Amino acid sequence: MAWSETDLERLRARYADDPGGRMHDPKFARVAERVFSRGARPAPFVGVPTFLTAPFRQVDPGQPDFSGLDVAISGVPMDLGAGNRAGTRFGPRAVRTIERVGPYHHVLDVAPIYDLRVADVGDVPFSSRYDIASSHREIEAWTAAQVAQGVVPLSVGGDHSMTYPILRAVGRDRPVGLVHIDAHSDTGGPFDGLRENHGAPFRNAVLAGVLDPTRTIQIGLRGASEYLYEFATESGMTCIHAEEVDLIGIPAIIARARAVVGDGPTYLSFDIDSLDPAFAPGTGTPEIGGLTTREVQAILRGLAGIDLVGGDVVEVAPAYDATTNTAHAGAQMLFEILSLVAVSPRFRRDAP
Repeated sequence: MAWSETDLERLRARYADDPGGRMHDPKFARVAERVFSRGARPAPFVGVPTFLTAPFRQVDPGQPDFSGLDVAISGVPMDLGAGNRAGTRFGPRAVRTIERVGPYHHVLDVAPIYDLRVADVGDVPFSSRYDIASSHREIEAWTAAQVAQGVVPLSVGGDHSMTYPILRAVGRDRPVGLVHIDAHSDTGGPFDGLRENHGAPFRNAVLAGVLDPTRTIQIGLRGASEYLYEFATESGMTCIHAEEVDLIGIPAIIARARAVVGDGPTYLSFDIDSLDPAFAPGTGTPEIGGLTTREVQAILRGLAGIDLVGGDVVEVAPAYDATTNTAHAGAQMLFEILSLVAVSPRFRRDAP
């Protein structure tokens, strides 16, 4: 049908006097009415930066109160478990500074900052910047307080050793399943005499009885460390290497992940080095031949509806990426995980 003056007049009548944020589709209006104020969205470069522009909540370390929240997003500025390039202690600050991620997820049809009661609750209050054992105890206690108050913990690191104490808290009452997206299996043993290193969190979690290896899937594995990770297959984990992604395809990977974790409580851990260094060079152990940002987004979105009880984004080391692309990718994946929480069984809402 040819474009006509009548068509133009119809659009003018509907949109010409829009003050900003007036949406006619109920799906979009639901989001716009909460985001727009006085005809404008908040400027992304104004104010104190928080994760995904979530409201900030000051928490007393002595009596951590997370009541009234559905999700608490915490920074974990600790890299004492790193085995190569240090610097992920600056990861949380870098991710907080990324603007214009969200608020609306067009695939999952959620605006999680508005659909959930979410807050940036600051950083884990560490008592020492040198003692990894005490740091892990404090991560576990901080997370356990959230879990005890019915809050889903999302964490931004920080090196991957931090996921072990988080799993100790999340899986304390029953072992959880795991979707783990990473270049490395992280099921190695002690390194230079230290068991709590960033190459071992998931072996440690299985041996502690807080992670079910038969409900664990690892996606994107590659690199020269394969020989260190026999524990993964020996314990019953499902491992998908980066080389297999093109062979079996994203839909098959999603189907396998959903089958592995099933309907039970599941944790999601995303290591930024799962991405090819072309997308995320700012990390401690980069490995070429990795996933693309679009592939990871597709995998995560395909997990909609699983029972997600927590998640993390780890290993962002901003000093090795002057472009800020790594932190931007980390912030986007944090948004993807938060959006998955919003459509998980405990929070799923009926579409308007």
